[in-house]
Amino acid sequence: MSTDRVLAGDLATAAGELLVEIRATSGLAGKELGKAGDLRSDEFILARLRAERPDDAVLSEESADDKQRLTAPRVWIVDPVDGTREYGTEGRTDWAVHVALWSATDGLIAGAVALPALGVTYLDDTEPVTPTGGLAAVPAGDRPRVVVSASRPPAFSASVADAIGGEVLAMGSAGAKAMAVVRGEAAAYVHAGGQYEWDSAAPVAVAQAKGLWCGRIDGSELVYNRDDTYLPDLVICRPELRDAIIGITSADA
Repeated sequence: MSTDRVLAGDLATAAGELLVEIRATSGLAGKELGKAGDLRSDEFILARLRAERPDDAVLSEESADDKQRLTAPRVWIVDPVDGTREYGTEGRTDWAVHVALWSATDGLIAGAVALPALGVTYLDDTEPVTPTGGLAAVPAGDRPRVVVSASRPPAFSASVADAIGGEVLAMGSAGAKAMAVVRGEAAAYVHAGGQYEWDSAAPVAVAQAKGLWCGRIDGSELVYNRDDTYLPDLVICRPELRDAIIGITSADA
């Protein structure tokens, strides 16, 4: 296994364990818990990267953007807590930690998404994925699910679901939604309400390795380590559903 992949998984898992501990012992809740978790997780991940990959650049949601990354051969793209609102809400499990590695020659070359409240971390490998909860408890019948943002569902959500004979289900955290598709509990994740590179880099690395199609709503490629980190839309889906979904979403691109 790639040592970068191992490190990505170790960082996401360990940061997730730290977040679970903070959630359980800090006495904080809501926005204050979210802020504390973001800060502590970011500090932990960046310290490990400085120690273990000192020559690599880092792009993290919670740290100042050092533009030297634009000429760096390798850049770690990190979201210390994806789904801060859900993390700060008691009982919610749909939050994540994202750690990805981008290469100037090969694009995304490593990625890990930890779902700490479920006790699982997904890597960009070809290992089979076992359902671990998540949406398993939500009855789906025979209709494929299309997962969308609970706070910013795209206008085309219902049309996408209709196009594949499915139903819409809202969730928090891009990582949680993407991993629902990886687990086979959802058929697609569609988003158009605004995101940044750290929201999708690690989920896309994992999803692509598992054989899913990932791209923008107009069908174009997702490009990382750009000067402007805003990457507003995303589709992750089963490959056979790509054309039907893009036929709907591209009209809004």
